[in-house]
Amino acid sequence: MTSSLMDGNEAIAWGAIDAGCQFYAGYPITPATTIFTAMMDLLPPNGGFCLQCEDEIASIGNCLGASMAGKKVMTATSGPGLSLYSENISFAIGGEIPIVIVVVQRLGPSTGLATRGADSDIQFIRWGNSGGLPVIALTPASIPDCYTLTMEAFNLAERYRCPVFIATNKEIGMTKASVDLDLAQKPAIVDRHYPKITKGYQPFQATGDNLVPDFLPIGHDTLVRQNSLVHGPDGYITIDPEVIGDYQQRLKEKIESKVDEFAYYDAFMDEAADTMLIAYGISARAAREAQRKLKSSNHPVSLLVLKTLWPVPAQIIGSMAADHKRIVTIEMNLGQYHREIERILPHKTADSINQLNGSLISPETIIEGVMHD
Repeated sequence: MTSSLMDGNEAIAWGAIDAGCQFYAGYPITPATTIFTAMMDLLPPNGGFCLQCEDEIASIGNCLGASMAGKKVMTATSGPGLSLYSENISFAIGGEIPIVIVVVQRLGPSTGLATRGADSDIQFIRWGNSGGLPVIALTPASIPDCYTLTMEAFNLAERYRCPVFIATNKEIGMTKASVDLDLAQKPAIVDRHYPKITKGYQPFQATGDNLVPDFLPIGHDTLVRQNSLVHGPDGYITIDPEVIGDYQQRLKEKIESKVDEFAYYDAFMDEAADTMLIAYGISARAAREAQRKLKSSNHPVSLLVLKTLWPVPAQIIGSMAADHKRIVTIEMNLGQYHREIERILPHKTADSINQLNGSLISPETIIEGVMHD
């Protein structure tokens, strides 16, 4: 592919195709619709299926069914649709069903403003499931990021048998730029792990150090049992406290214990700085420009751009923050991720720059916030 004009949503679609996506189901919703339309163009010629459903509940439900049958799947929505996804997100967690879920965020609450971006759903993505078990969420800061992180999301969904979110927003999703995806980073493709021996297969029996069960698709010659209720390794409902406890702990640990393996970020450190900015998504661009201007005015700051939000990459954040006295979190909401920074850096001065009014955070707003003690 030569350099072409595309937006972040189109880059996500291309990333899905190159990661091996075979099935997409969705419902049109601004500002995620162009992912759907791009997949309609790309999937059928590549032997895949693209389905428009009657609503968001049917969309994610169809994706989970296709994933249980062995397909790599993706769906995309925005805030109101994410609300409707919630029950099936819980099913994907508990049933260990791989799926990539793109959330192109817009201004909330409720229906909000479809044509204004925000980081409205950061906490919802993490906690919008019954049981509160962890999920993986990646957040691109550029159009090439949209492509690469989508491929990474598919790999993570396959490796850990879980839902993986891509948290972008309207400003990245629908802003076009000249991009050459041939120059973008392309991770090696990962597929879910099939058992070598299928006799006596236990659909939720974890194997290996990663605590992830081997996978067999529904429809295989060997019986594959799926269950949305709490179950044991054999897939049958259980009320045994020990089995239940092991199941819950494994679902937690298989994600949280591996976060350092997928803690993606960019770091722009300045040895003379005692302040470090933390940004993600579209605000990372403004933060980078603010960093340049602050340095030129002899007020150097460091910048950490997070591309993995959940689980919180605490080790990376702590390491980067170690030599800084003050941490400033920048986000287009009222401080949803800032509370995580306060939690893991209790001995630092932690401030935040927040804006939730339908406009982008500007470099000047960041500079003003940094300079205000």
